[in-house]
Amino acid sequence: ERFFPWCLECILSGIMSVNGKKVLHMDRNPYYGGESSSITPLEELYKRFGISDSPPESMGRGRDWNVDLIPKFLMANGQLVKMLLYTEVTRYLDFKVVEGSFVYKGGKIYKVPSTETEALASNLMGMFEKRRFRKFLVFVANFDENDPKTFEGVDPKLTTMGEVYKKFDLGQDVIDFTGHALALYRTDDYLEQLCLETINRIKLYSESLARYGKSPYLYPLYGLGELPQGFARLSAIYGGTYMLNKPVDEIVMEGGHVVGVKSEGEVARCKQLICDPSYIPDRVHKVGQVIRVICVLSHPIKNTNDANSCQIIIPQNQVNRKSDIYVCMISYAHNVAAQGKYIAIASTTVETSDPEAEIEPALELLEPIDQKFLHHGPTMPPLISKQHVTTSRTSTSA
Repeated sequence: ERFFPWCLECILSGIMSVNGKKVLHMDRNPYYGGESSSITPLEELYKRFGISDSPPESMGRGRDWNVDLIPKFLMANGQLVKMLLYTEVTRYLDFKVVEGSFVYKGGKIYKVPSTETEALASNLMGMFEKRRFRKFLVFVANFDENDPKTFEGVDPKLTTMGEVYKKFDLGQDVIDFTGHALALYRTDDYLEQLCLETINRIKLYSESLARYGKSPYLYPLYGLGELPQGFARLSAIYGGTYMLNKPVDEIVMEGGHVVGVKSEGEVARCKQLICDPSYIPDRVHKVGQVIRVICVLSHPIKNTNDANSCQIIIPQNQVNRKSDIYVCMISYAHNVAAQGKYIAIASTTVETSDPEAEIEPALELLEPIDQKFLHHGPTMPPLISKQHVTTSRTSTSA
């Protein structure tokens, strides 16, 4: 899936159990999912972020809140949804279609067109650009890497994505929203890379959009924390063992390989260990930082047609950055907030010594904000790869 590896321990424990593996899943927390969980009640979120005051009465009942620590929408035709269907974890979950996808241009936000009619009416492009963009989308839809007749002079083994854009004479604004709002790249590095992955990303966006119409994204009722719980149930059905509130004291190594995990004086032996970076701080290294701001609102975001859920992408070129800024917004309609309340999470890769100033263009779109919860998180790829130890998140990115 796009944006970041996410909730991988729970997903893998479920799938491995289904496939006959013996799985022990330990978590030091009293809930499933670690950093990918949804925090409830609201009082717990205040406590987690060091806010000593209790939530005001205007926030409603604390137990009506399920606040994601890391935002994510699911592509309707993406691998994670296919995995949910294949494993039948969908029996434990209900989803809603996200109501809109928006892109930032020149200080304003515009709906990413979801139909040909919307594309023709969109202010994102001029009349002639719309024709060229439509021609480009037809090319992408027909492109088949196994059928050279569909290439139209574009060799997927030789042609960069920048050269494809040039072939269709697409302007910078169209390139920005195509690469960042459709193909969902966070930087412009992809322009110098071969075009096939980008074409497939745009195909996935279009196929996901075609399933439900409003946007290509889905979101689970009661928050993302439902997903790790669903896979935990799956694992348990197939013989997996779950232990919450279980501290991990030591990763036991022999001959340079992991052989077990020590907890409260006992060792559980294993052939392979999968964990998030916080369990093996000496085997990962920090290469960057992410800033996320969770914002509680009493209103939908302006210029989104009062959507109860949406995504806004601020392409890096629009705010003189190297990486994009994301806003994911859900609300009481998804059983994650009290009646009439909205949760918007702004996130981006930190590029300067003043992260809060970097995220400000997103926060300006959300005003007025009832309450903010600010979080900085590291990007931590593993130092090693051959000790049967796998970190589930090489990045805690947007």
